[in-house]
Amino acid sequence: MSKESQTASFLLRFTQKIFEDEHGESNVQWRGKISHVQGNDQKNFSELKEAMDFIQSKLSEMTLASISNDKSDEEKEGILNKSLDMWKKLSSNYPKLVVDAIKDPKGQVTQLQEQISSKAEQITNRLDLESLRPTSKSDFNSLSEQISDLTAVLKKLQKKVDKIDKKIGKS
Repeated sequence: MSKESQTASFLLRFTQKIFEDEHGESNVQWRGKISHVQGNDQKNFSELKEAMDFIQSKLSEMTLASISNDKSDEEKEGILNKSLDMWKKLSSNYPKLVVDAIKDPKGQVTQLQEQISSKAEQITNRLDLESLRPTSKSDFNSLSEQISDLTAVLKKLQKKVDKIDKKIGKS
């Protein structure tokens, strides 16, 4: 059984503004823009939580689109929760992540990539979306033919067993 792989890529841009407030003190303001590469959707943000929410929203849409319609709402919600488990953990740690990324960008990118790869592998192993897809008409027809063939073979075997039973009964 083949597994379908989907990709979601996001581009984050940060802009820093240094300014003096009304008391002459220097302040820093960070603003950002996040883009969903595959969907060309974008969102401006001033809080990183807004970017995390945007990512979760796009990943939720992608996961729900992969789940077959014959699943109950409860099953869909369970699959979605498993799928977004990594992002829930990330969003709870994002303030420290941002500070660390500013201090050591290369190190944090490497660490984040390792964490995402590890979690993505765990999710893929736990969640086989291919098994959730509806059966195609050709798959259904092929399966019906195989069942018919097996039924015919079973009928022939039953006739042979009946003949053997008659011979044993006469002896």
